[in-house]
Amino acid sequence: MKRLIVPLVIFLGLSLNCMANRLLIPMDESQKNHLKAYGISYWILKNFEMEMDWLLNYRGGSFMVPYTQQFASEMTVRGVSFEVISEGQAGQILSQISAPDVNMDAVKLQKAPKIAVYSPKSKLPWDDAVTLVLTYAEIPYDVVYDDEVLTGKLPEYDWLHLHHEDFTGQFGKFIQYKDYPWYREQKREAEETAGKFQFNNVPAMKQAVARKIADFVTGGGYMFAMCNATDTFDITLAAEGLDIVETPYDGTPADPTANSKLNFDNTFAFRNFKTIATPYDVEFSDIDNQPEERNLLEPNDFFSLFQFSAKWDPVPSMLTQNHQTIIKGFLGQTTAFKNHLIKPEVIILAENKSVKEARYIHSTHGKGFFTFYGGHDPEDYQHRVGEEPTDLNLHPNSAGYRLILNNVLFPAAKKKKLKT
Repeated sequence: MKRLIVPLVIFLGLSLNCMANRLLIPMDESQKNHLKAYGISYWILKNFEMEMDWLLNYRGGSFMVPYTQQFASEMTVRGVSFEVISEGQAGQILSQISAPDVNMDAVKLQKAPKIAVYSPKSKLPWDDAVTLVLTYAEIPYDVVYDDEVLTGKLPEYDWLHLHHEDFTGQFGKFIQYKDYPWYREQKREAEETAGKFQFNNVPAMKQAVARKIADFVTGGGYMFAMCNATDTFDITLAAEGLDIVETPYDGTPADPTANSKLNFDNTFAFRNFKTIATPYDVEFSDIDNQPEERNLLEPNDFFSLFQFSAKWDPVPSMLTQNHQTIIKGFLGQTTAFKNHLIKPEVIILAENKSVKEARYIHSTHGKGFFTFYGGHDPEDYQHRVGEEPTDLNLHPNSAGYRLILNNVLFPAAKKKKLKT
């Protein structure tokens, strides 16, 4: 009898391995670490020559990949929940998803995008949600800034995130901090770079940088921006060739007629807005919904994700995959976008209908794509200058941070599946 036990155990083990042909990474409430699940998916795409399935609207936007012991071990080490399923079970899932009356679809992910984050190299007194979550999810990225953009490095990358940069060249309109070491260092570095590239001032340099970034997207790049990188990017594109910056920032007064000369054909997302030149007003334009207009406090500040047709609108469906449909709000220097100032071709992915504001928008531009996400930090309602960075170990299932990571994997999708 004992002689039979060992062969039986070996036989059962081999049988289970034969049956265990897929690993399902659930992204519903059963997932212990949603954020690191994206990191695992990126790791597989980057290091192994195989496709994986992104199961849109199936259990919160789950992932499915061929079974290997290495993948299972890595998921265990990173604390990512997974289920071992047979090829037959995987076939049943794919069959369920493909049914025409079901709002689900399977998108093939093929190649991990090469990621760049446009961000100052020097240490600043505030953090950035995207770099925080990329680091936490263990997704590698390079840091680029004005030098790299102006010398033509962007085409080396697939995906670009814009740190909450002020593309108008007004240093965030934080002139009240002008005596702080970090402000002086930021100003010194920007002026030095502007001089190196023979620009008259920082605003002129930032206009050139914004144009280079716009060309990157037009040529087929993917761009993601949060907070005031969203509206200031469009503002400086609309104001190309104009002076919209007051004397404290560039040494010359703003053109008082600049608002009548803005070119909205140049912008990505917004139109018919007015810039705000007042140097001590931290707003850059009327795009951002102001606190007095919003009339919301943290307990009642939420926004809702739209549900799209996974089979017919795979791009917005990918970008809105989540285990929650109601996301808690969070503030930023740019918090939300007034609906009536958004171009009609731009897709609103999430909004707060009660105050007529969009929080998360997306569209194509030329051959590329862009996504704007309002607010500063999805897990810190009102992040202040100098506060400690958010510890994502305390928020492994953050629905707000998941929206960022949807954008990271979106460029990996098989191109023929992108119908929008």
